[in-house]
Amino acid sequence: MKIPIYQIDAFTQKLFGGNPAAICHLPHWLDDETLLKIAIENNLAETGYFVKKNDNYEIRWFMPYAEIDLCGHATLAAAYVIFNYIDTSIDLISFSSKSGILKAKKEANGAITLDFPSRPPEPIDIPKEVFKAFKSNPTHAFSGRDLIITVASEEEVLNEEPKLEYLKGLPYLCTVITAKGNNSDFVSRVFDANPEIPTEDPVTGSAHTALVPFWAEKLGKKELKAYQLSNRGGELDCKLEGDRVFLSGYAVPFLVGEIEI
Repeated sequence: MKIPIYQIDAFTQKLFGGNPAAICHLPHWLDDETLLKIAIENNLAETGYFVKKNDNYEIRWFMPYAEIDLCGHATLAAAYVIFNYIDTSIDLISFSSKSGILKAKKEANGAITLDFPSRPPEPIDIPKEVFKAFKSNPTHAFSGRDLIITVASEEEVLNEEPKLEYLKGLPYLCTVITAKGNNSDFVSRVFDANPEIPTEDPVTGSAHTALVPFWAEKLGKKELKAYQLSNRGGELDCKLEGDRVFLSGYAVPFLVGEIEI
């Protein structure tokens, strides 16, 4: 069985920027074990899979160690693949997923806007592990799927060198450090302590489903510019409308091929 595969850099306008995702266009769903093995073989933060059902699509996302409920950059990458290689005449996609219906719209300027659920985080006491992991001075903590930690400045976010082993036992997918931006509304970095070798995620769309409502309330505005300050870097234009978060960004293709199963 031959499966088309694409590797797309998401939330960037330049190759080798943003967050790379592998995208597989499946004729039908394979068993979960095979989907996980493909993700392990790809060895990227996420591999996204989609199957066309009538006029819509179903989408799932796998990290190399588990399936996850929502992934922003792999959804943007999947939308890019559909718009440019599969259904080139359309400009709006509806995905069914573990996080409900997600939409992707092709904009006139070439960007893609994702329509995701808003997931406002809840304030909590700063876990003691955070003080061990971060050299900067955390000011507040918020809980959702991810742990969100605020610090005083963009410089603290940029210069952080966390000891991720201290975060490994916390009940979160990722730990996010964030602050008000110097030339943007807010900045962030996202760390995943769960893999055997903990990593930093280059650009994390799903984390912004919590960051956008948080910063929208804090700054008193609905439209925000966000930067994720990883080495690869990522740019997101964000908007909060009711219980939905809209994330806009670009994507760049790196690889088009096929795998054999």
